[in-house]
Amino acid sequence: MGSKFKNFGLIGLGMVAGIAASMQFSALAQKNAGSPLPVEELRQLADVFGLIKSDYVEPVEDSKLLTEAISGMVASLDPHSAYLDKKAFKELKEGTQGKFVGLGIEVGMEDGYVKIVSPIEDSPAYRAGLKPGDLITRLDSQPVKGMTLDEAVKKMRGEPNTKITLTIARKNEDKPIIVTITRELIKQQSVKAKIVEPGYAWLRISQFQEPTVEDMAKKVQTLYAQDPNIKGLVLDLRNDPGGVLPGAIGVSAAFLPKDVAVVSTNGQLADSKATFYAKREFYAGRTSGDPLAKLPEAIKNVPMVVLINTGSASASEIVAGALQDYKRATIIGTQSFGKGSVQTIRQISADTAVKLTTARYYTPNGRSIQAKGIVPDLNVEETADGDGFNSFRARESDLQKHLVNDKEKEPVRPKVDELEEEQRLLALAKKSKPLEYGSKEDFQLAQALNHLKGLPVKVTDPKDSKDGDNKDKADKTEKTDKSDKSDKSDKDGKSESKKK
Repeated sequence: MGSKFKNFGLIGLGMVAGIAASMQFSALAQKNAGSPLPVEELRQLADVFGLIKSDYVEPVEDSKLLTEAISGMVASLDPHSAYLDKKAFKELKEGTQGKFVGLGIEVGMEDGYVKIVSPIEDSPAYRAGLKPGDLITRLDSQPVKGMTLDEAVKKMRGEPNTKITLTIARKNEDKPIIVTITRELIKQQSVKAKIVEPGYAWLRISQFQEPTVEDMAKKVQTLYAQDPNIKGLVLDLRNDPGGVLPGAIGVSAAFLPKDVAVVSTNGQLADSKATFYAKREFYAGRTSGDPLAKLPEAIKNVPMVVLINTGSASASEIVAGALQDYKRATIIGTQSFGKGSVQTIRQISADTAVKLTTARYYTPNGRSIQAKGIVPDLNVEETADGDGFNSFRARESDLQKHLVNDKEKEPVRPKVDELEEEQRLLALAKKSKPLEYGSKEDFQLAQALNHLKGLPVKVTDPKDSKDGDNKDKADKTEKTDKSDKSDKSDKDGKSESKKK
């Protein structure tokens, strides 16, 4: 699938949304014992380097050639291994820390323009009066139409105290609004929560960052302060691209029994063969004390639903897989992305690094997430009429050079016409509006609440409704009951647990 197709419609958070679930910053110190260097191949590399320097149409800097050689070598391995230059390394660290330099807006695309989904409270954009629904038509007088979302987001980012001028089209305003905003360091909140109706709470995690576990614990305490008798909780992991592994372990540990295994890894290195447990030392990081220590006891037993979709990847799949394996929650939504690999950051200079895939992830029951993802217990699409953009998004198994699932044989996927698929997606985009998760119009959330109440849930057979052509045959209503939760267990992982 084309790169435009893969990226189309994805929500940009005004920052690089890393989907690696393990961020271990360490010096590069790998032993080559027993692995002699391929002298002949290295000689060829040197010959090509010399040939370019002497014969290319114009001079090329040595650093450019060597950097591109390293980048190409690492990128050839799999979709998630990469060389991180100074800028990319800086952005990755900012992303995992939950802060970045920018304007402070969550954005999407609509009709070729950047649409403001929500300004972050007390950010430059918030103080400038930008509102949800505003369309950004120009960035510093440059038209937005023709840009990808990533290109527009990069243009809005920059150095602290630098300025950018936005041209805004706002509903019910006759003239464009022109506003100049100064970029600042933005601290992003990855956790949202609210009581959606009496007795039922919604907890959303948009990305797993270093502060996520502590932020989640505070939100849960606030929820129980508002309603001490919560009867059901929805954990929303839709479009959560992942993040740091300790965040996934901590979120899982909040709801699971003490000290149980959350996830295991297996790779070539000895330290990549590990099991991670619901214990403080695996999720607390640099924070003092246990961020989960003050959670109400009821959180361990409150009936739960976890919402996932195609945009749920990596760390969010670890959480969904663990809660599914222990039958702690019912998973509702559509099949997740399928990124079940570990990326380790190996620093190679003061400000550059290599992000290298070093292991695969496995759920507590030994299921491999890689190239398959988490299959929901109840398949519920984004709207009553279909799954919107999610039915067109690429999954891990669509990416070239993806790691195979070492536990199950991957099904043969039909080849698609890229242009035809992209045209269908563009046609859908014109009719679609960005969904505000947690709103009254959130169909999947409504179905999750129905399940928690024991009311009918509108489910769809994913095999019959891939293209939306068989909706009449595929749609059905499933009666759910909290008393039969044990029967709604892991459809995808009945195999024996294997220690890693």
